[in-house]
Amino acid sequence: MINQYFPNVDWLIMWEETKSTLYMTGISVLATFILGTILGLILFLTAKGNMWESKPINAVISTIVNIFRSIPFIILIVLLIPFTTFLVGTMIGENAAMPALIIGAAPFYARMVEIGLREIDKGVIEAAKSMGATTGTIIWKVLLPESMPALISGITVTAIALVGYTAMAGAIGAGGLGSLAYNYGYQRNQNDVTFVATVIILIIVFVIQLIGDFITSKLDKR
Repeated sequence: MINQYFPNVDWLIMWEETKSTLYMTGISVLATFILGTILGLILFLTAKGNMWESKPINAVISTIVNIFRSIPFIILIVLLIPFTTFLVGTMIGENAAMPALIIGAAPFYARMVEIGLREIDKGVIEAAKSMGATTGTIIWKVLLPESMPALISGITVTAIALVGYTAMAGAIGAGGLGSLAYNYGYQRNQNDVTFVATVIILIIVFVIQLIGDFITSKLDKR
């Protein structure tokens, strides 16, 4: 019955490409969370009035973040081809998409981390300082726990953006649902393939949003 409505859809291939999309998204979200959190912390801590105040360092990191955050993803993939080929050995496939996915998303998330850290009550940080807490203790016991709802909310938004990035990466050989929709749905005019791939992408996005909202609500103490 289902084949009558979707005659061109090979469900085995669709499943394999779905796994590819989930793989690219999962690895890049994890790497983005780690790298983006580190960059966001540095931006926050080196800002005026904070523990590691340093105008030069803050300016350099801020400039790098702004540059990579501003480059359209499809252009970033092309710009990173030499770097990707050097790192992975190829510019085609799931792993080849990773550098562009992470470099494209981490600066975006870093700004979200910085904003989340800025929203922490300064009194909480000052209280920790007055009790003799080290910078490391303040980071792990105050900054990260207090900003965690904002960090999870931010990585949820970033993860959804990364699903879209994987679709764009698929159009130039990275694999995944984007590749399937482009190579079969668009180039071969198989609209049912495009439709099914799009529906699966939407389901992935909805699931990510539900999980992110659930975790955020559990962590939010307000």
